[in-house]
Amino acid sequence: MANSHRRPILVMGARGSIGKHVLDELIGLGLPVRASARRVEPGQFPDGLDVRTADLTDPASLVPAFDGVEQVFLYANHAGARHVVDAARTAGVKRIVLVSSGSVVHPTSRGNAITEEHREVEDAFAGTAGLSVIPIRPLVLATNTLGWAYPIKASGVVPLYQPDALTAPIHERDIAAVAVAALTGNDDTTGLLTGPARMSQRDQVAAISAATGRGITVTALTREDALTHFSRFMPAREAEAVLQFLDDAAAGNSPATGAVARILGRPALSFDVWVADHTADFL
Repeated sequence: MANSHRRPILVMGARGSIGKHVLDELIGLGLPVRASARRVEPGQFPDGLDVRTADLTDPASLVPAFDGVEQVFLYANHAGARHVVDAARTAGVKRIVLVSSGSVVHPTSRGNAITEEHREVEDAFAGTAGLSVIPIRPLVLATNTLGWAYPIKASGVVPLYQPDALTAPIHERDIAAVAVAALTGNDDTTGLLTGPARMSQRDQVAAISAATGRGITVTALTREDALTHFSRFMPAREAEAVLQFLDDAAAGNSPATGAVARILGRPALSFDVWVADHTADFL
């Protein structure tokens, strides 16, 4: 699909960890852009940018946000999927680039609760007449490690479940770059997206320690303790799903793929680059 330069591209969640990079890249390319956020506050966006308040779970807010756009970038949201489909069809949107999850196409993740929620979102969009939906499927997000920032700053001790499980965390800038490729005409962006190399959670902590100059200790959690720990931050069903992902990684099933390099024509950004970009978050 050739990209239309006449109508703005809507970036929903444009202050999110991925959305802000999508917005910046599109602006850098000189394309007409509209941004939206659930709560718009002064100074969040460049002067003169078309900005709308919109919430995926509030159908009424989607109508003005979608008005006049042909392409939309957004995050998968199980609660709001049907609202988005209806609003997009009504507004005449032609293409949605949807940040989903690589677990949807990862065989050993089938049946995981988080996987199936993302699959349901993708299925909600599938087959909508006149609407092309391009799922972007990162497997393990490097930004997940920001959850370690509080214990690192508070005590220098990080409790981890399956600390030696190998994954290939992907930088959010790479996810955004793949999304922009999809928004600018690349139809081959639906592969399983990962960082360039697998590394253990323990080695990820070591990389953060080296970048910050802080001594950080890893303590291994039992499965029971890990379930209790994660259930403090998310519903128990999702906490169990996270542990299942880590168990699968510990079994050697979390790959590193070449999809980012193939799509972007450059190597995927390393975890060390991600740490350099986020060192201040751990200080």
